Amino acid sequence: MAYIGDAVYELAIREYLVNQGITSVNKLHREAVRYVRASTQAKVFRALAGHLNKTEEAVARRGRNAKPGHAPRGDSVIEYRHSTGFECLVGYLYLQRDWSRLEEILTLARDVISQELGAGC
Repeated sequence: MAYIGDAVYELAIREYLVNQGITSVNKLHREAVRYVRASTQAKVFRALAGHLNKTEEAVARRGRNAKPGHAPRGDSVIEYRHSTGFECLVGYLYLQRDWSRLEEILTLARDVISQELGAGC
């Protein structure tokens, strides 16, 4: 599910950034990386506490607790695991075709990230 969630989330972020009016490919790439890197996704994962139902919590927890196939590059193991939990949740909602809930989670993620980036993240 994390594999699918990673792709869905990156596409959603790219679409969001294009809709913000960014036209430079270099700037689009730099901004997308800021949104999708593991440390940022880990912040979103932590911000989701209290916003998930029991099933969503279980999916995110299973993703977080999964053993990674490799060591994370440049991020702590904890951040990497939290980002994997977030990606699992996104993948789960996508595969369930729960579009409205997926959009709620993506909107919350964008809000958390916008606050972080605005604060100098």
